Amino acid sequence: MNSPLPAIKADNLTKRFGGLVAVDNLSLSVAKGELFGLIGPDGAGKTTTLRMLASIMEPTSGSARVMGKDIVREAEAIKEEIGYMSQRFGLYPDLSVMENILFYADIYGLPQKGREEKIDRLLAFSNLTPFKKRLAGNLSGGMKQKLGLACALVHTPQVLFLDEPTNGVDPVSRRDFWRILYQLLKEGVTILVTTAYLDEADRCNRVGLFHKGRLLACDEPEHLKGLMRGAILEVRTSEARRAAGILSERLHVESVGLFGDKLHVVTNDPQQAGTAVEKLFSQEGIPLLGIRVIEPSLEDVFVSVVTNEQGKADGYRE
Repeated sequence: MNSPLPAIKADNLTKRFGGLVAVDNLSLSVAKGELFGLIGPDGAGKTTTLRMLASIMEPTSGSARVMGKDIVREAEAIKEEIGYMSQRFGLYPDLSVMENILFYADIYGLPQKGREEKIDRLLAFSNLTPFKKRLAGNLSGGMKQKLGLACALVHTPQVLFLDEPTNGVDPVSRRDFWRILYQLLKEGVTILVTTAYLDEADRCNRVGLFHKGRLLACDEPEHLKGLMRGAILEVRTSEARRAAGILSERLHVESVGLFGDKLHVVTNDPQQAGTAVEKLFSQEGIPLLGIRVIEPSLEDVFVSVVTNEQGKADGYRE
C-alpha cells in the first residue's frame, strides 16, 4: 500500500543571494495534518525557506512540492491552497478588523454565498468578535496576530505557513495563538511554523533545528533531546553573568550557557564538574544558591548540535 503524499516535500532546496547561501540543500517532508516547527535563530534562513515554499520566491536550485504541486511551475495553483502569514503581515491600520477580513476575502475571491457565516466563524474562532469595529492600528500585538491569522484563513487553506507568528507577543497571547493552531490541526490543516522561541518547539509534532541555512536535525521534540552530548548541570547564583565568564575560562567542560539567573554547564562528568564549580565559586566569592543535574531543554540540544557541527556554539540564545 502506497503511503499518502506529504503536504510539503522539499528536495535539496537552495537559495543564494550573490555569494550568500541563505538556504543550503534543504530536504524536508511534512505530513498532511502535521504541525511542524522550523526552529532557529534570526538569520538562519527560515523566512527565505517559507517564501520559497509559498511560491513567493523562486529557489536557485532544488525543488519542492506543496499539496503535490510544484512551487515554481504551479505557483498560482499553490497560492489558492495555502495561507501565508509573514512576520509583518499586511494589515491595514486605518481599516477595522471586519474591513481587513473583508478585504482579504475579496483578494481570495471568497464567494458572497456563505461569506458572512464564514467571517463570523473566523471572528469567533480568534476571539475577535467584540473588536470587529476596532481599527487594526489600535489592536494589541497579540490581537493583530490573531487578525492576521484570520485573514490568512479566510479562504480555508489546506496548508498554513506562519513566519514567527508569536515574535514579540506577550506570553498570554502566545498561548492563545497556539490554542487556535491546535483547533486548526483538528480540522486537518497542515501547519509549518517558524520560530526563534525554542520553548515553542515542544508544542510541535516534529521539529527541524535550522542554522545558517542548514537543517541540522529533524525529529519529534523528545527524540531530539537524545542528541544531547553529556549531562546538564544547572547552577543558580545571584551573579550569573560574572560566574559564566569565570566558568567558561577556567572550567574544563563541553560548554557553559547563561539562562537568566541560571547557568547550564554541559559535562560528561557532572559530579566532578559540580565539585569544581563549588571550588571556583568559593575562591571567587560567588554565592552558590543551588546546583543539580537537569533534563536538557531543546535550547541545550540546539547549542550542543551546533557545537558538534561547527566546533563552537555561535552564541545562540533566545
